[in-house]
Amino acid sequence: MRIDRLVLVRSAATAATRRAAFSSDEPLDAAGVRAAERLAQVLGRVDAARSSPARCARMTAAAAGWTAAVDPDLAGPDPRAWAGLTLEEVGARDPEGLRAWLNQPDPEGDLRLRVARFLEQAHGWSGTTVAVTHAGWVRTAVVQALGAPPESFWRVDVAPASVTVLHRRDQGWGLSRVNWTAG
Repeated sequence: MRIDRLVLVRSAATAATRRAAFSSDEPLDAAGVRAAERLAQVLGRVDAARSSPARCARMTAAAAGWTAAVDPDLAGPDPRAWAGLTLEEVGARDPEGLRAWLNQPDPEGDLRLRVARFLEQAHGWSGTTVAVTHAGWVRTAVVQALGAPPESFWRVDVAPASVTVLHRRDQGWGLSRVNWTAG
């Protein structure tokens, strides 16, 4: 019996990631490149790869040696005016906005819709597909796969260059690994 898998890879670290800052579409740092290179070694053969349009995701896929088709549904949430800022800096500039985001990170539901659309399409694929994306995207996919309430979003840890594995079931997705890193 063949098990079809969707391997969600959070993009490797950038300078913003290391500062715990919102993404500003910057490249991977040197340690991020090394972490991405290790991914290919530990994951082995993949049948297809897809990537968020963000530079860090495309670079993660390239460093892992995957030729990834860019898929706009894999894009992370738009950090808007917060790009490059840490939570502390955002809290000082926009405390109400930060509070609202921490209570409801996807207020319009755009991310949930993109994740649902991608997972629905992927349900028909065969083999192992790698999707390189972002922490918020992976959190949303885990919440949806488990049928958990949206409030569970912040309860899912997703480290840079981590692997979360979903496997196809007749109805939806099963979760077999979350936030695994190659070390």
